[in-house]
Amino acid sequence: MTDACCLKGNEDKMVPGFGHGTWIGKGSNALNDTPEMLHERSVRQEKRLERANELMNDDTIQKFEKAAMARSRSVDSAPLGNYTIWKNEYRRGKNFEDMLRLMQDQIIMARVYSGLAKMTNNLALHEEIETQLMKLAWEGESTDIDQQQSRVLDSIRDMGQILARAHEQLYECKLVTNKLRAMLQTAEEELENTQTYITFLTQLASKALPDAIHCLTMRLTLEYHLLPLPMRNFPRRENLENPKLYHYALFSDNVLAASVVVNSTVMNAKDPSRHVFHLVTDKLNFGAMSMWFLLNPPGDATIHVQRFEDFTWLNSSYSPVLRQLESAAMKKFYFKTARSESVESGSENLKYRYPKYMSMLNHLRFYIPRIFPKLEKILFLDDDVVVQKDLTPLWSIDLKGKVNDNFDSKFCGWAYGMNIFDLKEWKKNNITETYHFWQNLNENRTLWKLGTLPPGLITFYNLTQPLQSKWHLLGLGYDKGIDAKKIERSAVIHYNGHMKPWTEMGISKYQPYWTKYINFDHPYIFTCRLFE
Repeated sequence: MTDACCLKGNEDKMVPGFGHGTWIGKGSNALNDTPEMLHERSVRQEKRLERANELMNDDTIQKFEKAAMARSRSVDSAPLGNYTIWKNEYRRGKNFEDMLRLMQDQIIMARVYSGLAKMTNNLALHEEIETQLMKLAWEGESTDIDQQQSRVLDSIRDMGQILARAHEQLYECKLVTNKLRAMLQTAEEELENTQTYITFLTQLASKALPDAIHCLTMRLTLEYHLLPLPMRNFPRRENLENPKLYHYALFSDNVLAASVVVNSTVMNAKDPSRHVFHLVTDKLNFGAMSMWFLLNPPGDATIHVQRFEDFTWLNSSYSPVLRQLESAAMKKFYFKTARSESVESGSENLKYRYPKYMSMLNHLRFYIPRIFPKLEKILFLDDDVVVQKDLTPLWSIDLKGKVNDNFDSKFCGWAYGMNIFDLKEWKKNNITETYHFWQNLNENRTLWKLGTLPPGLITFYNLTQPLQSKWHLLGLGYDKGIDAKKIERSAVIHYNGHMKPWTEMGISKYQPYWTKYINFDHPYIFTCRLFE
């Protein structure tokens, strides 16, 4: 018996799936890595191994040794006034880019000799080199290409003369090598800091809701509160508890994202009248969500909007996670990033500041049978998915199999985003109580920090049934290399990751799959200037 579906590479081979939150791997304590971080780390590791194997090849080593010896002879035999190897390279240069690369090499050696000149108290040479470096920096700002090329030629000649004298006065192999090594280490540290800073800004930008969606939400909220009470009811309420229909659970605070999920599902359904959407949001977005679907009903399908604050049973005495989210200790942990003393520590902690981690909406998935007590099966959809095929066959899948025996490298790391739940089996296996058990053990965040994937993997362990990969494709929020044919074949595509399609950071080639379900001529969307 099972409760959820995970991903399968084909009929027999399991593949890991990535979802919101974190990932559990064999012997790993890194429960809070994001999907894109795992993907990038894997790519980097493969490149390192490939490069290491290449460099350890005997032919490669001999090739490098011969090249180094030949280069050394050219340095030693260079005439005074023509600084070492650059004279020969200058003569071989055939275009402006070659000359620029040559000048960049000169700048590197100029910095080496400037440091050596200062260290040996040769201040006159140190000042001369620094003056020439400043001149090169100033000339690089020129916008006149012809003038710039002429200046580059002059600069190469002048710098070559200075470096030739510096070589004669200061060159000592060990000193130059050590200086270059130190410069390389400094450059690597600067690059790492820059990459960390970029990661920090990327995460920060990904968590900000665009102004256009804020505009849309506020306008809809205002209209809802002006709407007479009798007009706030959705039609076909009799379908909400009909077990013979196809029921969906969608928990979201993003009205535009929710509309895309509903629209894409209905537009690709063979019989929309048999589909029922249960949308749960919070009190801040309840008016906007309700007004949007009252103004834009999903055809013959049924929809109902609720706010989780109205669930009287959902309180801190019943729910450990709600008690933890409301605690002073959790708030201190969540907001401590504001006091970070470095970009690196800020980037490390910013991932825990994703607003969804502190929202009960993110944890409602563990209470689905309590929210919908009269339903037997329900399909959970995240708000960053797009449905491209009819999903009704999912309700006929047998969910009674098991996929694994223990936590090991073959464990099926199933992903949230699209999961079909057998709610009778859920109750039979006390899934919510198991979730509460693990949440209580994690009171001090010793097992995982925040998020829902770690407790989900543990709670549903050995109770998941794999789906064929054609049903659910992940990675559109971080992987830029997904094949277009693979996307088009998939029933559900998932924009998990930082690059959400409704943000400016969204991967442009994937955004049309999402925007095709938005009516840009809608007066509210047009007025709020979405994607302008």
